[in-house]
Amino acid sequence: MKVVVIGAGQVGSSVSRRLCEEGNDVTVVDNDFRALSMLQQRYDLKVIEGHGSHPHVLEDAGIEDADMLVAVTSNDEVNMIACYLSYTLHRTPKRIARVRGLPYQNYHTNIFSKKMLPIDVLINPEQLVTDHIKALITHPGAFQVLDFSKGRVGLVGVRADQDGDMNGHALKDLAEHLPNIETRVAAIFREGKSIDPRGDTVITEGDEVFFLSDRQNIRKLMKEWRSKEDDADHIMIAGGGNIGSRLAQSLQKKHRVKLIERDPDNARKITEFLDNTVVLTGDAADEALLKDENIADIDVFCSVTNDDEANILSAMLAKKFGAKKVMALVNRLAYVDMISASGTIDLVISPQQATIGSILSQIRRGDVAKVHSIRRGEGEAIEAVAHGDEKTSQVVGRSIKELGLPSTVKIGAIVRNEKVLIAHGDTVIEEDDHVILFIVSKKDIPYVEKLFQVSAGFF
Repeated sequence: MKVVVIGAGQVGSSVSRRLCEEGNDVTVVDNDFRALSMLQQRYDLKVIEGHGSHPHVLEDAGIEDADMLVAVTSNDEVNMIACYLSYTLHRTPKRIARVRGLPYQNYHTNIFSKKMLPIDVLINPEQLVTDHIKALITHPGAFQVLDFSKGRVGLVGVRADQDGDMNGHALKDLAEHLPNIETRVAAIFREGKSIDPRGDTVITEGDEVFFLSDRQNIRKLMKEWRSKEDDADHIMIAGGGNIGSRLAQSLQKKHRVKLIERDPDNARKITEFLDNTVVLTGDAADEALLKDENIADIDVFCSVTNDDEANILSAMLAKKFGAKKVMALVNRLAYVDMISASGTIDLVISPQQATIGSILSQIRRGDVAKVHSIRRGEGEAIEAVAHGDEKTSQVVGRSIKELGLPSTVKIGAIVRNEKVLIAHGDTVIEEDDHVILFIVSKKDIPYVEKLFQVSAGFF
């Protein structure tokens, strides 16, 4: 697939890297020559220096025969104009734009249509990160909580501890522990390596377990893997930018929230719409401030400023002075891997990983409704829609065991007519089923794509 990416910032760089890794023909456009040079040195892609919303620059980038435009600069208007021009002048088949401004998204008329602004997919990294952090706070003990089929199904990643009910037990015992709840363990990672989850697989402390379940049963299943954790009541947020203020706004009705903002002017502005949040002016890495605000009583500390180093430092200090759980927003992938491995911070949030799925769902072959990146890009969870019949589809009319899937690909659940069915070997896939798969290694993605494509030549 030929893709033109507008923007070589954190989001654009991450998207370009992933697209290149999957063998796509990628061209990146940006005004920043240095950022472009760094990308070109690291990855097999082309670069064009220039303004991404100028027609001649888009043409220099090869927009005439591109399959997709991904406009992810920090400027909403540049992204929207680039999509408009690419469709109007060259009928680019797919157009994705990063649009952060709520006035655009909340306008009473849908302005994102082919008659007005022809954008197929809107992505808002800040909102995606906000939703991700909120889900982690709502499900204490999880390190990843993902939605499928409009929230009907949840995929949850947890790290088994010694007090979990399943510690030392085989997976087949799960049915005895919770006889009225169906779930599917999609993957287990032990000491960084994937192991095939079978009925006789014994759970040990430290295992990373990914399970699929009807959304309403997630909380009951959590205690099977971890000791019961109390709901977070006291939340402290460092950073009053787009993510911090949105997070506080979404949490303040059900939690006691404090927000620390360094800039006095911005602190005054956000107090106008954060009615139930205590807004403090100061430095979240100030030891005295943290102690004065009783950091030891904080259940979750979230550092979400625009500065990676500040987020890491303040989260480490909060942990040192008694916060029960700390999270830090970290943009640089090298930092993400290093801090995650160190264990000094409970949860490291990567904006790129929260964003990439929105774009990957558009490049997957077949009808793919949703894609989530797993374990910092090692694998994926995909919601694919089954089409065709027994003559034109490799999956429709066949049971899961008949598919002969490799051990690295698991079908965890099927949503049929809005009903959630946990997948078993004898479950037969029907047309229009939403099939939720867990793919341990991204090298298996082409296999899954081909599996769900419809063709008259299969049989």
